[in-house]
Amino acid sequence: MTTKILALTDVPGNLVRFRLMPGQRFDSVDVPPLIEGIEFGALIADKAFDSNAIIADLNKRGATVIISQHPGRTKPHPLDREMYKWRHLIENFFCKLKEFKRIAMRADKTDKSFTAMIYRAAAIIHSR
Repeated sequence: MTTKILALTDVPGNLVRFRLMPGQRFDSVDVPPLIEGIEFGALIADKAFDSNAIIADLNKRGATVIISQHPGRTKPHPLDREMYKWRHLIENFFCKLKEFKRIAMRADKTDKSFTAMIYRAAAIIHSR
């Protein structure tokens, strides 16, 4: 059994919200509940989140869409490459998160205890 962590961070790279997902699930499936009720000006994401439904939702919210696109997309959307460079903040967050051995190895047996460890690690990362 594998687990994916789908995370949303703010501009400085601090955890805002996250969701645990089964390892075999597409990343884009849990994006709507992740961003529900949160206002933001832009969403920066990689091509795993290149979904017409997500892009339509972001356009409806008035948020700037900065998502790298699958090469097979028939109608490519414009991508602000300078703003896309800021995606490294979420990658940095995951690198810091995986410094905690219990998270990197998924040592907790239940989702509840694993979630608690992620919150604890995020608090420690934020306090540094």
